Amino acid sequence: MAVKNKVQLITYADSLGGDLEKLNTVLNDSMKDVFKGGVHILPPFPSSGDRGFAPIDYFRIEQNFGDWEDIKSIAKTHDIVIDLMVNHISRQSEYFKDFLEKGNESQYKDLFITLDKIWPDGVPVEEDLSKIFLRRVHPYSEYEMKGGTKAKLWTTFGKTEPSEQIDVDVNSQDAREMFDSILGNFSRNGIKIVRLDAIGYVIKKMGTSCFFVEPEIYEFLDWIFSVAEKHGLELLPEVHSHYSIQNKLAQRGAWIYDFILPYRILEAIMIGDFTALGDYLKVRPKKQFTMLDCHDGVPVIPDLNDLVDAKSAKKVVDIALSRGSNLSKVVSDAHKLEGGFDVHQIRGTIYSILGEDDDDYILARAIQFFTPGIPQVYYVGALAGANVYERAKKTGDGREINRYNYSMDEIKTELERDVVKRLIRLINFRNNNESFDGEFSVVEASEKVLILKWSNNGHISTLNVDKDKNEAFIEYSIDDKIDKYYI
Repeated sequence: MAVKNKVQLITYADSLGGDLEKLNTVLNDSMKDVFKGGVHILPPFPSSGDRGFAPIDYFRIEQNFGDWEDIKSIAKTHDIVIDLMVNHISRQSEYFKDFLEKGNESQYKDLFITLDKIWPDGVPVEEDLSKIFLRRVHPYSEYEMKGGTKAKLWTTFGKTEPSEQIDVDVNSQDAREMFDSILGNFSRNGIKIVRLDAIGYVIKKMGTSCFFVEPEIYEFLDWIFSVAEKHGLELLPEVHSHYSIQNKLAQRGAWIYDFILPYRILEAIMIGDFTALGDYLKVRPKKQFTMLDCHDGVPVIPDLNDLVDAKSAKKVVDIALSRGSNLSKVVSDAHKLEGGFDVHQIRGTIYSILGEDDDDYILARAIQFFTPGIPQVYYVGALAGANVYERAKKTGDGREINRYNYSMDEIKTELERDVVKRLIRLINFRNNNESFDGEFSVVEASEKVLILKWSNNGHISTLNVDKDKNEAFIEYSIDDKIDKYYI
C-alpha cells in the first residue's frame, strides 16, 4: 500500500462533531474532497488518561465515539492512520489488572517491567537514573498488589502518581504476540497506516539515556515492520529526538515525522528571516510527514539540539508566550541547552502563535505544503482556531489550549471564515497539482525572499514570498499555460 501524496487531517474521534459518525459526515459533506490523503484518528480506544494515550483495550472503540463499524465506514473514503502506543498500556487494562491480582502467577507477568528486570535487587541506582532522558521525576511507579505487597514498575510517562501508563517489555513473547494481534485487528478493520507512538523509549538499558538505544532498537523495529508488512500496513515511527536519529530512521527507509519544520517555519515568519529555513529545506530527508500543529505542541528541544541556540530559541518562545502559549519543559538537566534553556514544546494553536494574522497563517501553511513530504493538518488548524484556555485551566494540562471540540454548527460557522476558505483553496491546490509528484528545489532563501519550486513533466509550481513587497503568491504552469494566485 502506497501512502498518498495528499493532505491528511489529524483529529480526535470526538473533536469534529462529537463522535466517529459525525466525523465521517464532516469528511464527506462539509469537508468533502479536502483531505484526500486520509485522516489520522488519535487514539479512539477506551483509555484511562492522556486523552487516549493510556489505552485500556485496543480491540474496542470507546463507546462514546462509536464502534469499529464507524471506523470501517470512514475507511471506505479515507485512508486511516491510527496509533499504537508500543511503549505502554493503561494500568486499567485487563493485562495489568491480572498482574496485580495474581503477581508472578499471572499469565501476563512478563508483559511488564518490574525493577528487578533492570537492577538485580530491584533498587534504582542513582548513577543510572542520572543518564536517563526523563519524562517525569523518576521513571517508575509503585503499585499495591493483592494482599498488600508493593511492586515497582517502569513508567516512562504519566502525570499521576502512580502513573496510568505502564511500560511494556517489548522483548517479551507476550508483548510481541499482543502487538501482532493488535496490528492484525487494525488491518481487518480498514486501517492503512499505524503510527508507532513513543517508539524511542521502548528499550531500557542501564548506562544509557534509555532513549533510542542502539543497536537494540533496530531489532525491535525490524521485527515490528515485518509484522506490519504481513498485515499490509505502513508504519510511521514517532520519535522526538535529535535530528540525527530521524535521519537514521530515514536511511533505513522508514517514514519519519519532520519535527524540525514547524519551528523553522515559525522562526522564519516571526523573526523575519528565511535563511535558516531555506538551508534546512535543502538538506532534509524527503520521505517525511510534515506538520505545523498536533495534539501536543511545537517541538524545540531535543529535536532542534545543535540547530538552534538558547538565545535565538528564546526569542521565538517569548513571542509565543506573549500571544498566550504555554510550555512543556525538559526534566533532565543533562538534556537542557546552555543557560538552562529547557523548553521541550511550545503549546498553543498555530493561528494564535502567529498572532492570529491570516496572511502569516496561510503563508506558514503554504511553506508546509511546498515542503517535500505528506502534509498533515491538525483539526484546530484546519479551522484556524485560536487558543482556548478554559480546559487547560480546569485540567492543569497546558496542551488543552489546542484541543477544542467543535460542534457541527460551529464547524459550519468556521468554514465560512475567509482564512479557512483560503486554507481549503491551498489544500485543494496541493492535492490536485501534479507538480508535487516531481522534483523540488529551493530557488532562493534569503532574509526577506523565499522561492520554492516543484516541477514534473511540464507541471511547474512556484511559491514566491517577498516580505519587503509584502506579497506571497503561487505561480503555476501546465503545458506552457502560466497562471498564478495570491495566497
